[in-house]
Amino acid sequence: MSKSRPFTTRRFIPAASLMLAASLALSACAKTDPAPAAGTGAAPAQGGTAASAKVKLNYWTPFSGGDGDFMNEMVKKFNEESKDTQVEILNSKSEDYYTKLQTAVASDQAPDVAVMHSARLPQFVPAGTLSPLDEHASSAGVNWGDFNKNILDSTVYDGRHYSIPLDTHALVMYYNTKFLDQAGVLKDGRPVFEKSPEGFTAFLQKIKDSVPKDVAPLAQPNVRIDAYWMFWGFYNQLKDGGKFYGEDGKKGALNNPAALQALEYVNSLYTKELIPPNINDAFKLFLEGKAAVLVTGVWGTGAFENAKGLEFGVVPMPQIYDQPATWGDSHTLVLPKHSKEDPAKQKAAVAFSNWLAQHGAMWAKAGHVPAVTKVTQSDEFKALKYRAEYVESANYVKYWPRNGKQGQINDEIIKEFEKMMFKKQDPAATLKNADAIIDKLNK
Repeated sequence: MSKSRPFTTRRFIPAASLMLAASLALSACAKTDPAPAAGTGAAPAQGGTAASAKVKLNYWTPFSGGDGDFMNEMVKKFNEESKDTQVEILNSKSEDYYTKLQTAVASDQAPDVAVMHSARLPQFVPAGTLSPLDEHASSAGVNWGDFNKNILDSTVYDGRHYSIPLDTHALVMYYNTKFLDQAGVLKDGRPVFEKSPEGFTAFLQKIKDSVPKDVAPLAQPNVRIDAYWMFWGFYNQLKDGGKFYGEDGKKGALNNPAALQALEYVNSLYTKELIPPNINDAFKLFLEGKAAVLVTGVWGTGAFENAKGLEFGVVPMPQIYDQPATWGDSHTLVLPKHSKEDPAKQKAAVAFSNWLAQHGAMWAKAGHVPAVTKVTQSDEFKALKYRAEYVESANYVKYWPRNGKQGQINDEIIKEFEKMMFKKQDPAATLKNADAIIDKLNK
């Protein structure tokens, strides 16, 4: 994947500021009829006197690099096929994408359709800046039953659908087959280890004992969000795990025995130097053949399969506790609100978004898991190497909790994780400080 990897939570805009753009009441009328042929369903522009006139849509994305190329191809194909809709795409830098989108909404210059991560919906939906899709879904050919339920649930608020999910991008485990074979932990091309914390540690230790000193057994940086993602995956694998807030949805509840168990394990990988210290770019390290294992998002697939001489495989996030779970997010398609809505454009935007989702095999080339179930079962998808190895992850992705301040909270907790990884505090203190951060920011 390009540098448009999922937004790690940085630079969330307070939900209250988004209220500037809220001017229309939310509406919902859920129906799920069979979908018509892809690329059809959009009506002529309001007034409808010129049947040949195409509805023109402005479409914003945060994609660049490989992701941007794949999305451009999809839009081009849609425009070639559609008889009634023309889409103009604008790819922006991921770093300031949501700031631009928020500003556009507030100034009533928002695009007709835009990409939005599931993790961002708790910021935008309560502020009333997105249009629910249910009113136009049926006539635009959307069948909600087409989508993976776990992914779709991340887009539903108070029974209303606020976006059409395009994919999920979850943490998975990449491995260098040469190094694993050298360590004797590869069988039939797949890694072999006992599904327990001790088993995974032993697996990494065997690798450490057999690879050159300049090769990382497991590559992870000791700054930024990566360790936090890994913790969230392992924490949700515990039967008592996954709790972040108290019953009020605001008070911190991260400081608990299950979370401590998971965090102590993640920290042990650093203290035992199964994750070597001072890794800045773990992705690059694996890409250059200097790491045996890398836990990162599925966006790595497209880059790794094009790397000359890199022999690798990929499996879902290692299950070391009670149940499979991994961190993940989703690209979804939303309709930002305008002071005066054009029903024809809204219907066309929903139909276009559904077309993208239904053609998810094209998007899967970037490494993502399509949100439409039948796409993942198609021959076109199965013909793509590696993707089928982790497609099941879509069923147990664990999204961040729904809180408008989740991004700010995550940013501050990441700083506590960094202190732990630099050995300035232990996991218990890290979780205690995390709860204090949650309580302070949710006041």
